[in-house]
Amino acid sequence: MRAFVALVPPEPAIEDLDDFLEPRREAADFRWSARDQLHVTLAFAADVPDRALDEWMERLERAAHRRTPFDVALAGGGAFPDPARGRVLWAGLDLGPEAVTELDRLVTGARAATSKSGIDVVGRRFRPHLTLARVRHPQELSNWVRLLDGYRGPAWTADRVTLIASHLGEGPRGRPRYQTMADFALGEA
Repeated sequence: MRAFVALVPPEPAIEDLDDFLEPRREAADFRWSARDQLHVTLAFAADVPDRALDEWMERLERAAHRRTPFDVALAGGGAFPDPARGRVLWAGLDLGPEAVTELDRLVTGARAATSKSGIDVVGRRFRPHLTLARVRHPQELSNWVRLLDGYRGPAWTADRVTLIASHLGEGPRGRPRYQTMADFALGEA
């Protein structure tokens, strides 16, 4: 099973971002992310053995309880690997100093819970982002990044992390189908 731990923005934040992007989407031949799949990945596992799932969930719950909720907003954006030859367009996060620290600790806890459960964590460096679109071939995305620089959505309180299974090719148009497995509240249980 493929799965990941994520921050999932609430519907008002997704709706605001969608309203901002909607009149602009036709200007580019991108594969836009579906609204119900927008999230910020904290830890990703490409192969989760069934025997490790219960322990992983227990460890994620403990890791989440050690963190405190923090305020965040979707704001700005960028492109991977860079705007000049972008393949992925993303929205960034607006975080205060305490929220940056809390998010870093949350990522560290999620990744540690994953690896201590005997599950390989994919990826090394964490850059908080929400994937908006993918492009087939690298292209110049600087205009899109400048457009996103002017965006700031409504703030919300990140008060939970979500464990999501990703079933490749089972969604509409061959996209992954996401299945929420569990939510873990931040702070004391």
